[in-house]
Formats: sequence, structure tokens, C-alpha cells
Amino acid sequence: MDVTRNSEALGFSSSRLENITDWMKRYVDSGKISGAQTLVARSGEVVYSNWTGYADIERKINWQEDTIARFYSMTKPVTSVALMSLYEKGLFHLDDPIEEFIPAFKDMRVLRANAQSVEDTEPCTVKPTIHHLLTHCSGLTYDFNLGVLETLYGQEKMDFGPRRGTLEDQINLLGQFPLKFEPGSRWNYGVSTDVVGRLIEVISGKKLDHFLKETLFDPLEMTETAFEIAPENKSRLAASYTPDGRGKLRPVDDPEKSIFAAGTVQGLSGGGGLLSTIPDYLKFAEMIRLRGRCGKEQLLGSRTVDFMMQNHMPGDLASMGQAVFSEVSFAGVGFGLGGWVMLDPAKAQMMGSPGDFGWGGLASTVFWVDPLEDMVVLFATQLLPSSYYPIRKELRALVHQALID
Repeated sequence: MDVTRNSEALGFSSSRLENITDWMKRYVDSGKISGAQTLVARSGEVVYSNWTGYADIERKINWQEDTIARFYSMTKPVTSVALMSLYEKGLFHLDDPIEEFIPAFKDMRVLRANAQSVEDTEPCTVKPTIHHLLTHCSGLTYDFNLGVLETLYGQEKMDFGPRRGTLEDQINLLGQFPLKFEPGSRWNYGVSTDVVGRLIEVISGKKLDHFLKETLFDPLEMTETAFEIAPENKSRLAASYTPDGRGKLRPVDDPEKSIFAAGTVQGLSGGGGLLSTIPDYLKFAEMIRLRGRCGKEQLLGSRTVDFMMQNHMPGDLASMGQAVFSEVSFAGVGFGLGGWVMLDPAKAQMMGSPGDFGWGGLASTVFWVDPLEDMVVLFATQLLPSSYYPIRKELRALVHQALID
């Protein structure tokens, strides 16, 4: 455990920060999660870093500072930043139709209102664009949010798992499916960022993993972040779990037989494929806090980062058809390019600051960057799915109650 000595000087109560420790231990001791890790930083200095519980219950391996976790959808902001680095080179416009780069998205069809089958479609009147992808307004969706598309997506296993086939093949197949709604008319969480990952490959001419490494991971010295787990790091990969319905945790992905094992990963999911550690992902979050800066280098323009962190919706997400997602209300919450944007904490009924930006992952991980408080918060555990407990809302309250300046 580490509570930085100068936490008081940085505006935090060291004793109040310990409420986070107690909270994590309650979750672990009650058997709701296997282990947990939280980090809070302000003005570039860590004011709180702690972890508890097991990374692997069956093998009695304790969670450690450098435990590797499946960050799943926390991949999305990374992929979005990578695409915007190409935007800065003038290689595309946000309103460009996807079909200009991926021909499989030509002549897209959309489900009719109140469609009762996947055949009940009509031609799209609006072509899905790159901006639609970055904001999840494309009409693409996920397999848990399909409606009548469930059978079609399920048959083809459109979850972009690491062993589902190459990214190119999966995206070309996706282009044959009807959209759930007319692009731009609603917000709907889905595989849009996986298409962003393929766009990066098409525009840059490089595989997604190579592009991320060259553009972000190497400059940020993110040596622990990748789409697969190296053999020498297997012992540090946490097991993932889901409740078994009888008060116990059932393993989902065993580190020794992980679907992310090196040499077995076929598809590179820009929407959910990255493994990382809290200290490693902190480097990415700090780059966002510093508006694109990494040391003396500017990885992304400061105005580009500001643009990504603005709300790109006409209102909040509740007004765009998504009142609640996971365990969080989306009233008072907007969406930028690749992550949420807090608009009104009182309306959202969650502690926060207007303008804070972040996202979470399927295994209940989360991060956010708060420009108003000059703060970064990260949390990791490995519980699937992330809708079981109100972890993210509670963490917001725990972090903000510790601020005393």
C-alpha cells in the first residue's frame, strides 16, 4: 500500500483516502470480487495506490501492483487517440463515409422501425461516417444489445474475440449485417471502435498492434500493454471471474490457458483487446491529462485532445436513447470521441466534475481524467460483466470525498 506523503499538500486527506482501502477490502472479503487495485493521481503525482485480494483465487496468487488485467473496453480510448493521430495528418475527415476506406460498408441497410426479423430492412438514408464510429452513433451494436439481430450476430460470433479470425475478415463480414438504427439518430454501445481499429490499418498501412506500439506504447514506455500475454508474464495475468449464482466466483479465463496467450491471438480488437497494468495505463491517462504531451514530445495536439473530450452529442446520452448503461445512469453524461464526458454531476447523480472524461471495461475496470481537479483515477478488478455492482459510482464518491482543498 502506498499513500503518498504529500497527499495533503496535493489537496487530499490521507485518512479519507483510506476509505478506498476499506471499500476494496469489503468487496473482496464478501467474495464479490477476487481482487482490486485503485490509483489516484493529481498534478502528475500519485496520492493513493493500493491493492488487495487475489489475482488468482485457485492458485492463491495475491494481487500486486504489476498484476496484468484484461482492460477490455478501456482499449477504446487508446484506439480512438491512435486514429486521431492520423486525422492530424490530414488523411481523413470525420464526416467521411466508412465505405471510402472499407468497401464492405457500401450500400448499408438498416432495420425498419419495429422490425420483427433481420430481413425487415431498408436502405440507409445516411451513410455511416468515421464520426459515427468514434461516437457510437453508427448503428452498429454488441451481441448483448441486439434485439432481432441477436441470431445473426450470434451465429457469426461477432464479438471480436482474440480467436475469432483476423480483424479484416471480421470487419468485412460485419459490413454485410443491417444496422440497428439510422446512423446519427441514436447512441448505442457496440463494435464501432473495432471498425476504428480496422480503419487505422487501412489508412496507415500497418497492423493495429504495430501502429499502437509505434505511435503510443513506445513513446509512453507502456511496456506492459499488448493484445497478448507473453509466456514469461503468464504468472502475472489475473484470472477473470463471474458470479456463479450460488455466492461463489466462477473462473472465466484461466491465465494458464488464456485466450490471450501469445501466438494464439488472431484478431486485434481495437474495441476491447488490450491487456495492461494500472501503472502502465496511467501513462496513457496522464498523456490525456497533459493534453497530448509526453515528456518533451507532443503525441497528439492539445486542441485535438480538447476536441475529443468535448461532448459530441446534441444533449446527454439519455436524450440519445441510452438512459442507463451497465450500472450507471447516463442522464447528465455526454460522449466525446472515444469516451464519456461528464456534463452535469447533479443530473447524473454521481460525484464528478463537468468535463471529466474516461471509460470502463467489461471486467469492471475504469479510468477517468478530470481536468478541473487536475486528477487521474484508475481502478482494476476482473469481474465479468461490469453491471453486477455499482463499483464506478461508489468509486467516484470515494475519490471526491477525499478532496479537501
